[in-house]
Amino acid sequence: MTTFILVPGAWHGGWWWQPVVERLTAAGHRAVPVTPAGLAEGDELAGQRAINLDTHVQQVLDQARATGQDDLVLVGHSYGGSVINQVADQVPQQIAALVHLDSDVLENGESCYTFTTPANREYFLEAVTPDGLGVAPLPFFDERARPHPLATLLQPTRLSGAWKTVPVKHFVAALETPGGLQAPESMRRVSEDPAWRYEEWPVRHNVLAEGPERVTDLLLRL
Repeated sequence: MTTFILVPGAWHGGWWWQPVVERLTAAGHRAVPVTPAGLAEGDELAGQRAINLDTHVQQVLDQARATGQDDLVLVGHSYGGSVINQVADQVPQQIAALVHLDSDVLENGESCYTFTTPANREYFLEAVTPDGLGVAPLPFFDERARPHPLATLLQPTRLSGAWKTVPVKHFVAALETPGGLQAPESMRRVSEDPAWRYEEWPVRHNVLAEGPERVTDLLLRL
């Protein structure tokens, strides 16, 4: 049995992973879908303790440590990539594989804001909520999407490089996203790096939009 810890992209919660969770569970594995702090149904960022990238990293780190296992698979979609690498940097001995689904592969000192596309940076600033704490979800997102804590996108990563010792690092590039590629710098960074397994899919950035089968198959063949 493998334990998969599944971190969604910005604005999303563990519900995004549910079809994958069902299939992994049916195959005899354990799947832990994460709803990052501030993104649960009914959450309001106002009045909460400040939520930054450290908050989300600590949340997933606590879940990883609680398993007591040393063969975990961390899976991150989009923004989730910045979280799983920082977790792996702190407990590399617990991680068997990192799976990045069209996500951010950051180096020390980079943030999601500095690393993303110009169009995304513009949206992050234009869509700041009136209280200044979050970024509103895009209008076509699922109705369960919540404003994403702004500080998580702005805070620079702190990485020693220990995450690079994880034996399996797999990246999926989504090539059919309307408006253009969402992870071009990540694609450039890993596609020619022999330490990575790299593949391209003819899907949108929302890699579950056409169903969970492709993602589940990938995780089961790691």
